[in-house]
Amino acid sequence: MSAPSLSLGYILLYVRDAAASMAFYETAFGLTRTMLHVEGDKAYGELDTGSTKLGLVSQAQAEDVLGQAPAMPARGAAPQGVEIGFVTTEVEAAFAHAVASGAEAFTAPVSKPWGQMVAYVRDPDGHLIEICSPMG
Repeated sequence: MSAPSLSLGYILLYVRDAAASMAFYETAFGLTRTMLHVEGDKAYGELDTGSTKLGLVSQAQAEDVLGQAPAMPARGAAPQGVEIGFVTTEVEAAFAHAVASGAEAFTAPVSKPWGQMVAYVRDPDGHLIEICSPMG
């Protein structure tokens, strides 16, 4: 039996405040909000990134769905074992704009031996975000 055909529909980030995180991603990265549903401290929202959505899930909503509190990243702590990546031909400008919009600079833009320009920032919740040039 072969595996069913799948496609990556969205990436979910657990955040402390979904509405505030959505505003940050809209400002820092120019993403477009496609929806936000808030019920008290439970919230879920999506941002359009192209073919894959970026979902932001409040900590309380995640705990309700998962049945336990998710591990949350933190600025200043070691990065978690995951990152999201945004691709642009203007890495330096995107990095500077993200930092000016509240992202924490993690690694300044640098040219890699394989020809890609790469930089890292952290969002207000501590998620690691790569800003890089296209490959090839």
